[in-house]
Amino acid sequence: MADRQQTEPAPQWWSRPEGTADSRHDGVPAPRPETADAEVDGDGDGKDEGGRNGAAEQAAAPDQETLAQATPDQETLAQEAPAHEVRYDPWGEQPLQVVDRGRDRRGFRLWQVAALAAGTALLAGGIGGYVGVLAERQSSTRLELPQAAVADKGRAPDSVAGIAATALPGVVTLHVRGAKSSGTGTGFVLDPQGHILTNNHVVADAKEIAVTFSTGESVTAELVGRDSGYDLAVVKVSGVRGLRPLSLGNSENVKVGDPVVAIGAPFDLSNTVTAGIISATGRPVTAGGDKGDGSDISYVDALQTDAPINPGNSGGPLLDARAHVVGINSAIRGADKDDPDRQGGSIGLGFAIPINQGKRVAEELIATGHATHPVIGVTLDMDYTGDGARVGDKGEDGKPSVTAGGPGARAGIKPGDVITKVDGQRVRGGDELIIKIRAHRPGDPLTLTVLRDGRERTLGVVLGSANGS
Repeated sequence: MADRQQTEPAPQWWSRPEGTADSRHDGVPAPRPETADAEVDGDGDGKDEGGRNGAAEQAAAPDQETLAQATPDQETLAQEAPAHEVRYDPWGEQPLQVVDRGRDRRGFRLWQVAALAAGTALLAGGIGGYVGVLAERQSSTRLELPQAAVADKGRAPDSVAGIAATALPGVVTLHVRGAKSSGTGTGFVLDPQGHILTNNHVVADAKEIAVTFSTGESVTAELVGRDSGYDLAVVKVSGVRGLRPLSLGNSENVKVGDPVVAIGAPFDLSNTVTAGIISATGRPVTAGGDKGDGSDISYVDALQTDAPINPGNSGGPLLDARAHVVGINSAIRGADKDDPDRQGGSIGLGFAIPINQGKRVAEELIATGHATHPVIGVTLDMDYTGDGARVGDKGEDGKPSVTAGGPGARAGIKPGDVITKVDGQRVRGGDELIIKIRAHRPGDPLTLTVLRDGRERTLGVVLGSANGS
């Protein structure tokens, strides 16, 4: 069939919806009809629309009568149309064409971007931390700083550590409670029976004495005896096993520059070890005198040391390189009281009672509870300001200054004599003379240099004995 202008009525297969007007303009041809025969020819080689030649040739062969007979009415074709076949209806309610109005411009706001970034950072950090921990746990290596290997813990016996290890078990801390005050001091074990040597000023007027060993065990102690002139005292503990007495040395062997170690409880810090050297020997030191009558003054021919000694060290041992006791720490020298920069602690001037003197006094205190003092039987003028120790014109209570029949009288000492030397050592005052004499034992012979009427004389004296306080 040749194409021609469509002026005939619309084909019967093209039905309009009811109530829909034909909006087609004049001269616009109607769409071509489609037949069911266009699907497939008898041989199965039919073509679809736009190239189905077989279907077109078959449709052109029949004559007009056959076509008229084969054309059913409009109603019959509508009923026989396949239900699954969808045909284009330009008058349908939903057109196939959709107008593209562009994408809805909603976008992301600033706070949404910030929240997303924060969330991403947190997530990344969490994942990174987990991965790091996992990697560390699974890693076969770990950080380890360099360190020296464990060495032999032993020390040479003459080292500070070796001396301390030897002596500490025999050093004790004393806590003393008196009627008006309490204090802390140090002592050391003398024998297996429990005798302990310390300073007199540590236990003076004590009502209760507690002794603490280096192991931390504490027991009560009783006072055996004391002497204020030597500033020494002995206390005793009972029922204590395994005591470690310290070995006593010889203070005559001590030389300036020798290394020494001090052990004590400065400011109640027990088992404190300090070290230094012997700075001087035969240093005359007096301490006490708080009572005002001179009865509590101690006279010490001391060993001077720069080993730090502080309050609480009193009564503790001063040890040599063999861990032998050569002195009893007793006093320190601080700065002058009127000095605004005065230090209350050690300034490197410590003084110890020589152990030779301490041994003799301790033996007497243990044996009798009292100590004896060597004397020459004279009364000294303590107000004399010249060089040397002057014998007074009169003694106490108007008595003679030279005791009749005493060691001084037998040696030829007279009132007014000035004693300038003891065994060749210079004496600058009355205190020094007392110290030099008390450094010896009763019965020891001494040589005194005496200045009388402008002339020096040499006198020999044998020391007498007097009961101490």
